[in-house]
Amino acid sequence: MERLSGLDASFLYLETPAQLMHVCGVIVLDPSTIPGGYSFAGMQAAIDARVRDVPAFTRKLRRVPLGLDHPVWVRDRQFDIERHVHRLALPAPGGYRELMDLTGHLAGLPLDRSRPLWEMWVIEGYDGRGRDEQDHVVIFSKMHHATVDGISGANLISHLCSLEPDAEPLKLGDAGTFGHHPSHLELLGRGVVANATKPLLAARLLAPSVSLVTRTVERALSGTAMAAPLTAPRTSFNGTITGHRAIGLADLDLDDIKAVKRATGTTVNDVVLAVAGGALRGYLEDRDELPEDSLLATVPISVRESSRRSSGANKVSALFTTLGTDEEDPLVRLTEMAERNRNAKEHADAISADALQDWAEFAAPRTFGLAVRAYAGLRLAERHPVVHNLVISNVPGPPVPLYFNGALIESLTPLGPVFHGAGVNITVMSNNGNVHVGVIACRESMPDVDDLVQRFPAELAALREAVSAHGGATPIDGARARAEERQA
Repeated sequence: MERLSGLDASFLYLETPAQLMHVCGVIVLDPSTIPGGYSFAGMQAAIDARVRDVPAFTRKLRRVPLGLDHPVWVRDRQFDIERHVHRLALPAPGGYRELMDLTGHLAGLPLDRSRPLWEMWVIEGYDGRGRDEQDHVVIFSKMHHATVDGISGANLISHLCSLEPDAEPLKLGDAGTFGHHPSHLELLGRGVVANATKPLLAARLLAPSVSLVTRTVERALSGTAMAAPLTAPRTSFNGTITGHRAIGLADLDLDDIKAVKRATGTTVNDVVLAVAGGALRGYLEDRDELPEDSLLATVPISVRESSRRSSGANKVSALFTTLGTDEEDPLVRLTEMAERNRNAKEHADAISADALQDWAEFAAPRTFGLAVRAYAGLRLAERHPVVHNLVISNVPGPPVPLYFNGALIESLTPLGPVFHGAGVNITVMSNNGNVHVGVIACRESMPDVDDLVQRFPAELAALREAVSAHGGATPIDGARARAEERQA
């Protein structure tokens, strides 16, 4: 038995039929590398063998009586791989469009909470965007956010991946233990104790939180604070969402991103965010929707290395940053982005790594869920100032080729959840020299997701061209000098 952390449990409480809290992944495989050849039965059996003793794959939720505390994980004694790994075939002609339609539909289906909170759909007959005559196999995965964040999700996938087609899986993450099955009375007692100690926890958190507010005000006055929430302009994808999903995928060359990074003295994350800003600017401008103020993004950051907590799947914090959609010149956008991101990162580092997780312990199962449903039912996301326009995640991936149960991974693209008020999520992941961009959106909020995601390669090319045209030292140097003068 393992109790969910407050942050993990919050993703359960946030979930509604429209606001689904699972994380998806699209893994395109070349099955020709599988020793002995591909078969669905073989793939399903291999997954079963590699996950059966891994708690994150074979545990399910058990609620605490009266909702007195967050749920606990217990082993699913009736675990059946056939309830989790399913087989589908793409309709003709089996191309990119058919794959996006199918994965968008699957992303809009909730997970069954009576079972371990994950599914994989083995999709056969994909033409791999016409790269060759070999049909590809696609794994579309879904894991609830209560189970994984970006880093822990990558660790879980490692249980199914290897460095050679016939090698043992990497198993980079700790498999963990199942623990015992608690009695009804034990859960009730734990819930009572947890509620009794919450006032002590609140008192302990109060002083650091007041200090944080004071330091944030000081940073704001000095111009070194991260962008503030509730200051985002409203767009067509910032309202109440439905349960329908649309997905789009694109690929970038990691060497191109690193070339811009080296030439400008920025970071990979700076370049990715600047490219995303340019893509969003073009998308909105073509629809006569481009606001005067820049869009505001929430960027999740891992605190796994600095967190004091040993339990819990989600060890994340977040920073807010503007994306420069109000700036036409891609190099100027990157320059300003680098400076803002440096300030935002310093601000985020000044916040306790466990602050979000600590305060999430106060999320009450019943009241939190009712509040979320009331918020959606009253369409409050359309009435108050926009908190943020979208979520953008940059997840580091493997720098070498990986094999999923013997099949070469050609692309690996995660997709995060979308929220009321922010109906678009962009996730970027590197993989063996490529960078895979995934965009998932509420279909009604952004009907043509592909029009946004296919702008990413063109925006990166425009940024490279601007860097080359500038030559020598870039405006980044001036931004660095100004930052050093302020610090002195």
